[in-house]
This record gives sequence, C-alpha cells and structure tokens, in this order.
Amino acid sequence: MIRRAFLAAFAFALAACTGESQGQPAASPPIPPGADVQEAVFAGGCFWCMEHDMGAIPGVISVTSGYTGGRNQNPTYENHPGHYEAVLVRFDANTISYAQLLDRYWPLTDPTDLGGQFCDRGSSYRPAIFVTQQQRPLAEASKRRVIESRRVNGEVRTPIVDRAQFWDAEDYHRDYAARNPERYARYRQGCGRDARLRQVWR
Repeated sequence: MIRRAFLAAFAFALAACTGESQGQPAASPPIPPGADVQEAVFAGGCFWCMEHDMGAIPGVISVTSGYTGGRNQNPTYENHPGHYEAVLVRFDANTISYAQLLDRYWPLTDPTDLGGQFCDRGSSYRPAIFVTQQQRPLAEASKRRVIESRRVNGEVRTPIVDRAQFWDAEDYHRDYAARNPERYARYRQGCGRDARLRQVWR
C-alpha cells in the first residue's frame, strides 16, 4: 500500500506494520451521565488521521478505527478487499447533533477524490459517509449544503452509502496518533493531507 511504502521511506514502517508502537490503545472513555449516545461511520482516507481529527470534536465520546463495506468477514489490514478504512464515531447527541457532526466531517476530507485520499491511493482510502435509514436524509441534505456553499474547489463526489457491518482494526492501528505522535506527524506532513485540504477548501 502507498502508506506503507511512504512509512518505510521514513524508516518506521516496520514498527507500524508489525504492531510495534508506544503502549496500548486507550481504554474507552466513560460515558457522560445523561448522554444520548449515538453512532456514525465515516471514511476519509487513512483511519489514523480520521480517528485523530474526529476525536478532537467536542461531543465525540470515542472514535474507533476499522473496516467496512467490503466482501470478507473479519477483515484485517493485510486482507480487506473492497473494505474502506473507516471510523466508528460515538457521540453525545445532547452536545453535538448528527447534522453538526456531518458539518465537521466534510472539511477533514477531499470530497473531490474518489481514487483515495492525499498520498494514499486505492479503494481502501475512498471517502464515504455510511448511514442508517434515519441518517440518510440528514447526510444528503448536508452534502447539498456543501455543494451549494461553493466552498469546494471541484466536484463534491463523496458517496452516501448504506451502513454495513463495522470491523474494529487491529490494536496497533487504534489510537495511533496518540501513541506514536512523532511518527504520525511525519506521516501526515509527508502525505500532504493538510496542504491538500487548504487547496480544496476555500
């Protein structure tokens, strides 16, 4: 994969790919008393980056990296044909609504690129919004608002897809940015994620 080759260039891919990392994934944070816990699933390229960025949104309780939308059961990083790298976001709807979460999702991605995201190419890295029947109208309305806002330099192509089973990623991928901050920062900069976002979003 492109990301693995890139990491190798910086001499730390071996650690990422074999599971060597700094510590263990963080335990799930406690649920705030009285929280209205809901779930959303998004894909936007590297799940390390999506997990990091969405986890910083107020009202988000937890973000889990994983795979969804593919053919095989129990996918792994080495074998996930057709699956997207995605994140399962648990959020407190009393603090942030699903519609507001959608608004925060869009600028974290390049919605013009269906061939991957940033330096990561291929079907695993496509952007997508995975929805339940109840979420679909809100997601479609959100996409229309993005298109009508003319904030995007290019055609907004991110699909809205029926939610499928979500499979958690291996432990060494989870909480990657928090446990490996220097490696993560070098990967993110080298992949050009933030530079591309500044180009795409007015």
